[in-house]
Amino acid sequence: MQTAILTISSTLARGEGEDLSGAELERQATAAGCEIVARDRVTDDRSAIASLLRGYASERLPLVFTTGGTGMTPDDHTPEATRDAIEREAPGFAEALRAESLRHTPMGMVSRGVSGIAGRTLIVNFPGSPKAIAQLFGVIAPTLSHVVAQLNREGGRGARH
Repeated sequence: MQTAILTISSTLARGEGEDLSGAELERQATAAGCEIVARDRVTDDRSAIASLLRGYASERLPLVFTTGGTGMTPDDHTPEATRDAIEREAPGFAEALRAESLRHTPMGMVSRGVSGIAGRTLIVNFPGSPKAIAQLFGVIAPTLSHVVAQLNREGGRGARH
């Protein structure tokens, strides 16, 4: 399952600091059977984020995981950029991540992450915390091969889920 990881952080995009969240997301995704084919950083800019997400979808990467920019600070634009890039929402992933997060901290309800489909690509927003990613990734991991199979199936009458 080819996968892209996008870290959203103005500091990291300038080359300052270490991308701990992206690294943890890569560890978790690889353990779940994903092949990381792209790992990028981008500043907290809505149009730049959306452009990269659309690019991954145009390359037909089945999975894209983002980290960062899902909070409530004025420069957190990841959810809006993701909505700009997707054609259909897949809210169960974001809902499951928030529900699991609430098991660990009441701050889980602060996350505004979304999930959705652009072409045949599932995009899921994760928080910008390595600890949170380690706690949450296992919730979606069992669904990934099924999701990729569904996204690659040709639509038509009588298609079953």
